[in-house]
Amino acid sequence: MSEYEEHWIETYTGKKFHYLKPTVDEIDIVDIAHSLALKTRFSGHCKTFYSVAEHSIRVAKLLPQELKLSGLLHDVAEAYIPDIPRPIKATFGLKPVEDKILQVIYAKYNTFPSPKIMEADDVLIATEARDLMENTDGWAKLPEPLKAKIVPVRWQTAELRFLIAFYLLTARA
Repeated sequence: MSEYEEHWIETYTGKKFHYLKPTVDEIDIVDIAHSLALKTRFSGHCKTFYSVAEHSIRVAKLLPQELKLSGLLHDVAEAYIPDIPRPIKATFGLKPVEDKILQVIYAKYNTFPSPKIMEADDVLIATEARDLMENTDGWAKLPEPLKAKIVPVRWQTAELRFLIAFYLLTARA
C-alpha cells in the first residue's frame, strides 16, 4: 500500500501522518513548528515572506492567558495541509478535513476553539492585509488593524519562537 492508498504524508521528523484519520500519536510539535515556519500566509501572495508560525504567535499574544495556547495552535492543521485562504477552503469543502485534524490536535494538547480566537485572528488578518498585501479592495469587512506595523522575521526565528511559546505555555498548564 502506498501513501496515496493509505492517505498519509511524511512529516519533518519522519512520521506518517494520516490526514483523513489522524491520531494523537502522529502529532508532533516539532513537525508543527517547522512546517508552519516554512508556510507563508495568504498562500504566498504577501509582499514579503511572513509565516503561519509568526501569525500564530501574534494571535496568541492578543489573547488572555487561558486562551494563549489555543490561540497559538489555532492554525496548526496547516502544518499537515496547505494554508488555504478562507474563500478557497469554503468553495472546495476542505473545512471538514481541517476540522478533523484540529480536533485531534486540540485533544492532544488539551486546547479548544473560541470566538475570542477568531476575533484576534481577524484583527491580525486586518493588520497583515494593511502591512503585507498589495490590494485588499473587495475583501470581507475586517476589524481595525493593530497600530503596530508587522515586520516579518526569518522562518528560522519564527520556528524557534513558536517552540519557545509552546513550551512556556504548556509548562504552566
